[in-house]
Amino acid sequence: MKTKLVKGLATVLLASLVLAACGADEGEKTSEGEGSEGLDSNLVTIATGGASGPYNIIGTALGELYSSELGVNSKTQTTGASVENINLIKQEKIEMAFVMSDVLSEAVEGVGNFDEKVGNVSQIASLYPNYVQIVTSKKTGINSFEDLKGKRIAVGAQNSGVEVNARNLLEGHGITYDDVEVDYLGYAEAADALKSGKIDAAFLTSGIPNASLMELEQGLDMMLVPVDPEKIKEIAQDQTYFVALDIPTGTYGNEEAIPTAAIMNALVVRSDMSDDDVYKLTKSFFEGLEGLTNAHQAAADISLEAAQEGMVAPVHPGAQRYYDEQ
Repeated sequence: MKTKLVKGLATVLLASLVLAACGADEGEKTSEGEGSEGLDSNLVTIATGGASGPYNIIGTALGELYSSELGVNSKTQTTGASVENINLIKQEKIEMAFVMSDVLSEAVEGVGNFDEKVGNVSQIASLYPNYVQIVTSKKTGINSFEDLKGKRIAVGAQNSGVEVNARNLLEGHGITYDDVEVDYLGYAEAADALKSGKIDAAFLTSGIPNASLMELEQGLDMMLVPVDPEKIKEIAQDQTYFVALDIPTGTYGNEEAIPTAAIMNALVVRSDMSDDDVYKLTKSFFEGLEGLTNAHQAAADISLEAAQEGMVAPVHPGAQRYYDEQ
């Protein structure tokens, strides 16, 4: 009787050990599987731009996508946009950012707003075009770019991508900041200043439509100032990131397409992020384009096919790995 009891206890103990071992194996497999879907980084902060701009709207949707799909704590940081975003990457305070290609070009070359080359910024993709939207009221008498001379204009937040391309376009037309009264205002502030008559015109360079301009359209007899395509081609001989595009008919109630300049946007990351992490961020970004387009229609112009065209910074190896697989 005693022998049978001992044998029974031994059998139970052995079975328990086998079950425990299987459970441990399953636990290891589960943990390993979850790890392969997530990131090495625990946090991915995405620097965007003004609260009402496409950068912030698309960036917020992207942060939510990363949090849900990759299980990482991803959030956006509202900023003064491109120049500030590059400096935040340089200071290793963020992991990812939306920037304009003109500012990114300055950063990798160490010119303009940057005293030295920014070496720890890599590009994931070329995105969608930012249209230079020069808005005024019909009562100002501003009908052409040259009419901006002597006027009080908003050129974007200081050192933003908007301000960089506004300054370059003005200089390309033979107009310096000494020839105008400059206000450094972001999208919403510029729209309010136009509405109250404090300024005569404003540069709002962004994807279209711009939310601030859509609101402004309701309370102002506004018009968009055209930019001569031939002049843009001339300026682009030195500032190669400028292209001539039209703001489509009906974007802001305009009955005709408005010729203007445009600059491609770029999605960038810190170069020191791991290849695996950037591969997963890139993959999730392109697989989630439909959701980003639902957040803001400017994202409809982003495509995998065109993502490697017009890159001005070195592509991150993790992003390149994703492209090579396609």
